[in-house]
Amino acid sequence: MSIRCLRNIIHWNLITTFILRNIVWFLMQMINEEIHERNEPWCRLVITIYNYFVVTNFFWMFVEGCYLHTAIVMTYSTDKMRKWKFLFIGWCIPCPIIVAWVIGKLYYENEECWFGEVAGRRMDYIIQGPVILVLLINFIFLFNIVRILMTKLRASTTSETIQYRKAVKAILVLLPLLGITYILYFIDPGKDDISYVVFIYFNSFLQSFQGFFVSVFYCFLNGEIRMAARKRWHRWQDNHTLRVRVARAMSIPTSPTRISFQSIKQTGI
Repeated sequence: MSIRCLRNIIHWNLITTFILRNIVWFLMQMINEEIHERNEPWCRLVITIYNYFVVTNFFWMFVEGCYLHTAIVMTYSTDKMRKWKFLFIGWCIPCPIIVAWVIGKLYYENEECWFGEVAGRRMDYIIQGPVILVLLINFIFLFNIVRILMTKLRASTTSETIQYRKAVKAILVLLPLLGITYILYFIDPGKDDISYVVFIYFNSFLQSFQGFFVSVFYCFLNGEIRMAARKRWHRWQDNHTLRVRVARAMSIPTSPTRISFQSIKQTGI
């Protein structure tokens, strides 16, 4: 298996959006209250870039769902899938969404660096609408994938306990990959203070470590990726050893009578 196969390319792009989103999030921490109130242009640019990476993050989760659903549910050959189509969905489709959001902010909500604590800002629905749609589609993808998985497990000879264990494991692994955990934001935690605090901390934990879970499950613990990386490492070691041997062989004098000019000067000849 090659590291550059389509499935791994999709994984790497998704992880890249997590990295870029978090980098810009750290830049957002430089925005203090004074800059926020002055509505500085660079501040609005940072917020725009951050929102772009947020949307691309969700669309790459959608790409992950499309790939899995097509390969597992529709049993379509992955060799016929084109990389450029997924790249277009993940990186290009969010562009008009962000452009529409920027235009709306400029004309209707051009204040507070285009973000604030006031809920229900109208222009923010331009971003939130596609994101919610992506999550709903991915939820349908997850349902179909788990349905097919359970059908295959029931057809096997494994025990019922092992079947459910594999199904639960598959669901837990797919939840962060498809972004289904974000659906929890739409659940009302109730008016109880304790339940509200638990809800906030639990949601914050899931969203903060989502990129970590995706990278661990689909990169660091992926046996195929580790095998391909190990093969590449061994190939590099072999090439490096070969170059060292060639360099050493070339540095050995070809004739025992060779005398350097420096040695002649030292002997006074």
